[in-house]
Amino acid sequence: MNQQTELVPRSRRRLIAWLASGVALALLCTASGCPSREKEGPPKVDVNPGPSVGGLPLFRDVTAASGLNFTYRNGEEAKEFTILEIMGGGVALIDYNGDGLLDIFVTGGGYFESTNKKQLKGHPCKLYENLGKFKFRDVTEEAGLAGVSWPYTHGAAVADYDCDGWPDLLVTGFGQVKLFRNEPVPDDKQGHRRFVELTEKVGLRDSSWSTSAGWADLDGDGFPELYVCHYLDWSLTNNPACPGNIPGIQRDLCPPQRFKPLVHSLFRNEKGQAFRDVSAEHGFKAVGSGLGVVLADLNDDGRPDIYVANDGGNKFFFLNRTPLPAAERRMKLEEKALAAGVALDDNGYYNGSMGLDAGDYDGSGRPSLWVTNYQGELHGLYRNLGKERFLHQSRAAGISLIGLNFVGFGTGFLDVDNDGWEDLVIANGHVMHHPARGSTYKQRPVLLRNIDKGGMRYFKDISPQGGEFFQTAALGRGVAIGDLDNDGWPDLVISNINSPAAILRNVAAQESKDLHRWLGLKLVGAKDRDIVGSTVILEGNTRKLTRFAKGGGSYLSASDQRLLFGLGATEQVKRVTVKWSWGKEQHFDNLEPNSYWILREGDPAAEGVKKR
Repeated sequence: MNQQTELVPRSRRRLIAWLASGVALALLCTASGCPSREKEGPPKVDVNPGPSVGGLPLFRDVTAASGLNFTYRNGEEAKEFTILEIMGGGVALIDYNGDGLLDIFVTGGGYFESTNKKQLKGHPCKLYENLGKFKFRDVTEEAGLAGVSWPYTHGAAVADYDCDGWPDLLVTGFGQVKLFRNEPVPDDKQGHRRFVELTEKVGLRDSSWSTSAGWADLDGDGFPELYVCHYLDWSLTNNPACPGNIPGIQRDLCPPQRFKPLVHSLFRNEKGQAFRDVSAEHGFKAVGSGLGVVLADLNDDGRPDIYVANDGGNKFFFLNRTPLPAAERRMKLEEKALAAGVALDDNGYYNGSMGLDAGDYDGSGRPSLWVTNYQGELHGLYRNLGKERFLHQSRAAGISLIGLNFVGFGTGFLDVDNDGWEDLVIANGHVMHHPARGSTYKQRPVLLRNIDKGGMRYFKDISPQGGEFFQTAALGRGVAIGDLDNDGWPDLVISNINSPAAILRNVAAQESKDLHRWLGLKLVGAKDRDIVGSTVILEGNTRKLTRFAKGGGSYLSASDQRLLFGLGATEQVKRVTVKWSWGKEQHFDNLEPNSYWILREGDPAAEGVKKR
């Protein structure tokens, strides 16, 4: 979030840094020099709410009748103007009680103690049980989360860290993280579950300012490691007063350039019993202010890799070079962002990057990378060319046409209409109370449809078709994508700063005359081992569809870990192939569409899931 008066931030590494990395010649500037992004940039697009259009919406805001009644609070009422207030909170979708329905966990934020503004407190986080039919119930107390001493919280991440078959919960924030194990309620014959904090017991000590986090088995032993993004060295005693960036505004929030970045953390999972910080062993340095992380197999070698969105610095791209098989657990990571072409933008600048995701938007079978950026910068779409090389494709893919005035946060690939091509959603909202150059504080979200244009994939802004919510300005932050009612159509949960979180029901199927079919898959590793890094290929009668098991993603949030394949009106399901992370390939045939299936590693047959 490069909060400066110029649309083009000043202190940037120039194109020479990219040239030295050996990036594809197609990205080089001509001998006449690179045109300024001010001249070549896309048109300025209004970030205010726009008019509705004819036709039926793709999403319907069902929050009011859902039972989800929650607002993330950032403490700005104290008028301390801290950079802490810009972060916002995330959403985690987690089936904590095993009933087959995704429950909703939301982080609460924090505030300054009224009698002592130098003391920071945390607002409560909440857990809402999914009762079905978009009805939710606050179960924070009975799930063991009511008596927690919360810090100022930001993000959440979900994984079965101890491989007992139940999803656990990690919460990030200022000064600490908290790990909660999913356990049965003692002496309860009805099978109720609760969360028990084990942070100190397992040695998960992190006193930095943590933002997004993600899980994946990086060493091949089945237990997922934990990557935690750290932001800046801001503190209550390091809180300078910064002037506004437009005339007449005496004070606003400070830009991140006023602070030093922090070293990110990587925790090795010692078979679910303890965690050990191995950041120094892998050469981590204080060179990136981390805001987003996604873990997936990004180079098709069967190992999960790590991609990190940094604010005002090069993005990180850690390729997993751990030997196969990983008998001795010699975990090895190699940072290759510059060489791969995913550290900078197409002009050789680093960006203020927040949210991110990975997906096969072009049907190549390879995961491309997607990053949301600050005002004055194009969001980054990095097309995967194979052989660990990526091409910045934002302009060619139409991303530039949404303009330069948005500040994008939570985001993700999702197949809105189940046509088999993954679309994009972005939650937007500025960080400066008084933005410069035509932008606004509150901003509308953006919905981009993946369409064919002359044989290439192209993203078209269809936000007005998204429904009323996509015409409403807010301070959007965390976005979680998941099928909340198990109807095969991806829904959205969005967290805003100082305004209510929202549940958006996907009604594309209900409102469309041309009903598209779908296939849903839940991957279960052998002995409940972590499956992030697995790749699933669906062979149809006309083409192949590829989806990836991911950890992290979006911004401060955790989405549905099941995989959805849109089949359109005519696509058949001939064969499903799972390339298990750290394992072998497995084939499943004759899976009926419009159903969820459980695919267990080593089991020859898929297990159908009863609809609720």
